[in-house]
Amino acid sequence: MGTMLAQPPIPAFHAIPPMLRNRPTNMAVAPHSFLSATHQWSQSTRFGQCPFGFRTTYTVRVAEQSSSLIGDETPTEIKTELYQALEGINRGIFGVPSAKKAEIEALVKQLESQNPTPDPILNLEKMGGCWKLVYSTITILGSKRTKLGLRDFISLGDFLQNINVAEGQAVNVIKFDVRGLNLFNGRLTIEASFKQASKSRVDIKYDNSTITPVQLMNVFRKNYHLLLGIFNPEGWLEITYLDETMRIGRDDKGNIFILERSNENSLQASS
Repeated sequence: MGTMLAQPPIPAFHAIPPMLRNRPTNMAVAPHSFLSATHQWSQSTRFGQCPFGFRTTYTVRVAEQSSSLIGDETPTEIKTELYQALEGINRGIFGVPSAKKAEIEALVKQLESQNPTPDPILNLEKMGGCWKLVYSTITILGSKRTKLGLRDFISLGDFLQNINVAEGQAVNVIKFDVRGLNLFNGRLTIEASFKQASKSRVDIKYDNSTITPVQLMNVFRKNYHLLLGIFNPEGWLEITYLDETMRIGRDDKGNIFILERSNENSLQASS
């Protein structure tokens, strides 16, 4: 604005690490307490930096009769933890520490595994309306941030998206506050069209963009191509989680987007 891979079955004998195979028979082992990490996409901890990818060593997971066990957490509980993790990072637009990024992505994967709308493009009515970006892996760093004046001169406001399901149109609005002798606000508006590519994916085509007011266009004119290159939505987007208040997507560039339902008037978001 990612797709779960089926895992091959794990032979029962290999599902238990070698050091546990000679466990006394009178000691009960909870089902699924010990899982081989071979052929498994996993993380070692929720809050530490997680190694992503296929691993060849064994991972032991101890089943606990506790609500804190990852598999027992509800989407509501996971979302609460996710919002806590997102505090103070300004939507991730200026970068986040690797450990924090790993924590957020681990929570995103937990939500995706409990997606209540597995075929979101067949339920487009749930996507319509206005949404606000709360996190993205798109970043503006280094010389890009300096060229765009986003260190001291200009600050970023809300990132809003208005989806018109009937027209197959999405309007993205990025708000800016410009400081100086003549303080003013402005926005970059990007219009795009989308069409169904699968039950969970849409293809997105950039249509046009505008910057208002003219004073803001004058500020960005020299580096407008840079600004548009960062926020241009063209490509495809996979909707990996969708409920009444939150939407998560992954695009063809590997970015993650987390949006929450916004109470702002849709016309205000796109005007």
